[in-house]
Amino acid sequence: MRSLLDPLRQLTGVALAAAAMLSLVGPAQSQTKPKAPGTLSFVITTWNYAILETRFHDECPEGFTIGVDEIWWRGLSKAARAKATQNGELGDSERFIMALQRGPNKENVCLNPTLVKDPPMFTVEGPTAYGMNLDGTTDGKATPKTCAHQKFTGVDGTPAVDNQVYRLLGCIYGWHKYDNIQSNANINRKTTGNGIVLVEVTGVDDTRNDDNVSVTFHHAIDQYALDGQGEFQPYASYRTDPTLKADGTRRYGGTVRGKIVNGELTTEPADLNLPFYGNYTYMDEFFRDFRIRMKIAEDGETAKGTAAGYYDVDQLVYYIGGLGVIMFPSQADCPAIYVAAHQLADGYPDPKTGECKSLSSAYNFEAVSAFTIHSPDPTLAQAKGPLDRVLTTFGIGK
Repeated sequence: MRSLLDPLRQLTGVALAAAAMLSLVGPAQSQTKPKAPGTLSFVITTWNYAILETRFHDECPEGFTIGVDEIWWRGLSKAARAKATQNGELGDSERFIMALQRGPNKENVCLNPTLVKDPPMFTVEGPTAYGMNLDGTTDGKATPKTCAHQKFTGVDGTPAVDNQVYRLLGCIYGWHKYDNIQSNANINRKTTGNGIVLVEVTGVDDTRNDDNVSVTFHHAIDQYALDGQGEFQPYASYRTDPTLKADGTRRYGGTVRGKIVNGELTTEPADLNLPFYGNYTYMDEFFRDFRIRMKIAEDGETAKGTAAGYYDVDQLVYYIGGLGVIMFPSQADCPAIYVAAHQLADGYPDPKTGECKSLSSAYNFEAVSAFTIHSPDPTLAQAKGPLDRVLTTFGIGK
């Protein structure tokens, strides 16, 4: 005799089987371009600090700054250096712990950058940079939300560009595009699927010219769709992260206003939280006055652009402090970066001290077209039972 629960058990089995299949094959993909122009979506594939590199590094007339490893061994006597490095036989990746533990009680100076006083680092002196005018001034004078600072001319000739992160990091070998910090971070995202950002454009009447669209920045919870050559596939589907913060609002998914002019999407400034994963560090990145400028290809399959905004000094110091062995061939020094970052900070002064706490920044990125799949509202799932949550997730029932 069949139990009255048999149909329910069968339905549950179908849902669980679907869940298992999704975990194995990843997000659904489509080889068909979207028909209606109402929504455009892109998944960001590369994200780099916007570091301008001239052929002979004229932006760094004194050369590249020295790193924590060289500072360590130059501070030793010849005999102590020979002993600590096995007469030079130990490579930098093998001696990085000794180089980091330079605090008074052998503390890690990347995790405690104020415990030692290292030589000042070299910073960018060139006049040109990637970026945007974030503070609205032409001369970098102080405003209610900024500190006085030196401006750049944009690579494209735009006057009064702000990018103090470039001024800070542009003379560190490891932040140039051909070295390990930037490329390793992009490889981390490509191979793990962590920290992937979706850009969803809604309310689109014309994909080449539209003076009023909405742009939402999501965190994708699916891995990149790659072809047999490891290249990013356009028109793949990515689910959004439904995670809530403690106050009940979504952790990601900030929406801003924008417009499209001749295929270029620009957004208005807004405070925004983005996911980040790179160099084995997972973190939220909070930006003030964040905006993007993204050129969409004629066929709609790819896009590239620049993002800019004010980035918190403590966020940057936290990220750099956790790089560990990755920074050694990069010639970076945490204590020197800490000091210079605070000296160069140009955004959002502390109301009590007047010291700016954020750095103007810019990033160059590339993207491919995608489909955004909105994950179920977690508040709705929490109001239901376990079976209802499974069925809702896979579109079964209401």
